[in-house]
Formats: sequence, structure tokens, C-alpha cells
Amino acid sequence: MKNKAFRVALTLTLMLPLFISAQDSNFGNWLIYIGNKKLNSKWNIHNEVQYRNYNAVGDLEQLLLRTGLGYTFNQGKSNVLLGYGYILSENYLGDTDTKESVNEHRIFQQFISKQHIGSVGLSHRYRFEQRFVEDDFKMRFRYFLAFKIPFKTKEGNQSKLYVSAYNEIFLNTESSVFDRNRVYGGLGYTLNKNVRLEAGYMNQFFETSGRDQFNIIAFVNL
Repeated sequence: MKNKAFRVALTLTLMLPLFISAQDSNFGNWLIYIGNKKLNSKWNIHNEVQYRNYNAVGDLEQLLLRTGLGYTFNQGKSNVLLGYGYILSENYLGDTDTKESVNEHRIFQQFISKQHIGSVGLSHRYRFEQRFVEDDFKMRFRYFLAFKIPFKTKEGNQSKLYVSAYNEIFLNTESSVFDRNRVYGGLGYTLNKNVRLEAGYMNQFFETSGRDQFNIIAFVNL
């Protein structure tokens, strides 16, 4: 009963931004690859590709490439990482069909902490970014809280299927401080100890607008 109540409360908490957000929104698709290569028991290399579309596919909104070197400690529950990202954005100009290409180089530092409450896995990620957007320089802080809730088999064992949910808030170091918020819910499947796949819905909202995305994500740990 306690686990059921916890899951209901968790779902309501993560969905709250959807109910309180009244912005107009349109639907797009993100194809995401997130990889992690262990160099040894402590060090790892992170690699990531995100192909973001304004529509289902073919209308590029953003291409994001990210990599970094991480160090794991606290019996595998914590990781610090120094990374670099390149982001190509294709922004529409007003209500026209004309696009403008914007290049961004990004340096970031992050700390990830993992824990469990019963069978529910929690992940906290704190990320600080230094963003070189064309001729402009910006800094931003991000906090990411994720939940992974496995299904149970009839025998009471942990299933390969699981529910995934997260909320991430972005805060600028200059005004306006609020940059955006993302809330996501999806269904995942663990293929083996190295690979899992997810598909889900994400809402991203700003001060006066919002967007909806269908996300397809592959996680590969080697």
C-alpha cells in the first residue's frame, strides 16, 4: 500500500507542471543516444547524440553532440564529470519559413547522485554550463530529478519493463532567471545489462510558450 501511494504521489508531482502550464504548444520528435564507456572501475567517458525535430522527422530543430570525462566514487553511487557540447540550432525567424543557423559551444560540469527507495531508483543531476552562443556568453544551472520504477513479474521478480519519469529545471545566472522546465514520462525496456530503450512524452515550457516532444532514447553502457 505504501509503495502504491508513493507512486501515485510521484506521478502527480511530476505531472503538475502540465496542469499549471497554459501555454500554446506544438509537437516534435527527439531521437536520443546516450552512451557510457567505462575505462576502469573509476573513470568513464560519456558520449551523447540528440537529433531534435520540429515535426516527426526531417525538420531539424537542433543537433546536440556531447562528451565528457567522468569519475565515479561512493561505491558507484556518485559521479563527477567535465564535459563539452556542440549544439547546432535551426531557428525559425518569426512566423516565416526561413531558418537561421545558430552555433553553440558549451563547457559543463556535473555531479550525479543515485539512490533507491525500495525498488524505485532515484537520480539527482546538478549541471553548470558555460555557453558560447555565437558572439554571446551565457551561464546556466540545471537540476534534474529522475525516477525509474520497475514492473514486477507474476512471480514477484523485477521485470525488464519499467516506468521512467523526470523533471528538469533550467536557471540562468542573469535575468530572466527562469529559462525553461522539462517534464517527462515514458516506458522503458532493458534488453540486457548494457542496453535499454525508452519511449515517452516530454513537455518543455518557457515563460510564455511551450513545446511537446515524443522522445525515443537508447542507453548504452559498455
